[in-house]
Amino acid sequence: MRLPETPAACFTTAMKIDAPLLAADLHEVAAEAAALERLGYDGTFTFEGQHDPFFPLMLAAEHTTTLELATAIAIAFPRSPMQLANVGHDLQVFSKGRFILGLGSQIKPHIEKRFSAVWSKPVARMREMVLALRAIWRCFNEDERLDFRGEFYRHTLMTPFFNPGPSPFGPPRIFLAGVGRPMTRVAGEVADGLFVHPLNSPEFIRATTLPALHDGFARGGRTRAGFEVNCQALVITGFSEDEYRQAESGTKMQLAFYGSTPQYRCVLDTHGWGELQTELNALSKQGRWMEMAALIDEPMLDAFTVRCEPARVAARVRERYAGLVDRVSIICHAQPQRTNPQAWAAVVAQCKATT
Repeated sequence: MRLPETPAACFTTAMKIDAPLLAADLHEVAAEAAALERLGYDGTFTFEGQHDPFFPLMLAAEHTTTLELATAIAIAFPRSPMQLANVGHDLQVFSKGRFILGLGSQIKPHIEKRFSAVWSKPVARMREMVLALRAIWRCFNEDERLDFRGEFYRHTLMTPFFNPGPSPFGPPRIFLAGVGRPMTRVAGEVADGLFVHPLNSPEFIRATTLPALHDGFARGGRTRAGFEVNCQALVITGFSEDEYRQAESGTKMQLAFYGSTPQYRCVLDTHGWGELQTELNALSKQGRWMEMAALIDEPMLDAFTVRCEPARVAARVRERYAGLVDRVSIICHAQPQRTNPQAWAAVVAQCKATT
């Protein structure tokens, strides 16, 4: 498959393009982050899965100069605002202002059974956590007296011995992950950006995400200016038939896993597939993962993914998301940035092109 020398479509708005930082071994992080920067990506992100989301970003910061570095996401509730404030401050300073603290709530079973932490009023708790972080960072950066008293968090003690002092780059930005209206609304009210979940479609973004964000902006007395919407895009492509099939198989498994989660049913409901969530959830409890993936059919792939040859990826991504979001994180299970980096760099450049 031969990539065109120019983008397949013309657009007038800039779009940032991000990639996941996938290295499982910390010894490999530096090389992978540097490679992503060479490929032209604007940012990279970790997620809280099998490994800590913060350690890799410290290594990535040391070996890059322009790449924005985000947790997408770190799970908020098992951590205190003070802990997150300290880690966020250090990464912001070390990266010279390139860190984005991305937070998510996860779901009740994981918070209580995996992390042994408290789950209660997740929307109100997340809102208060962001406000607590802001208060702590004002104490660090503006020498404001620390006196935060909320329903869930209380921070009233900060001595000079524990205060790191101001960051020359200011505090990091805070992005929240949101699917349903309540958490998305909170992001619009108090955060600097939103991570749109990988299970998404333009229809869902128009019908649910953007209206909820604007409700949040109104509540917070804010505008859309300066706020970033970052959408993770599941992309099925490959430079060979085997790569394409690998991407397709992995994406079906990912969609089936997401679709089994009750909190994500609202995305399926947008397309009239809400009952699928019940079926997928029942299969997941029986460990029947392959059967779950088989339920993801062609219309669902069309709704929730970009699937095409590499030469068309840029045009399809921009056709799908231009005007809706500010940046797109490309998720492809075939990892074409590793198998054919030179050709994939052209795809990234085309995704970012404005003419």
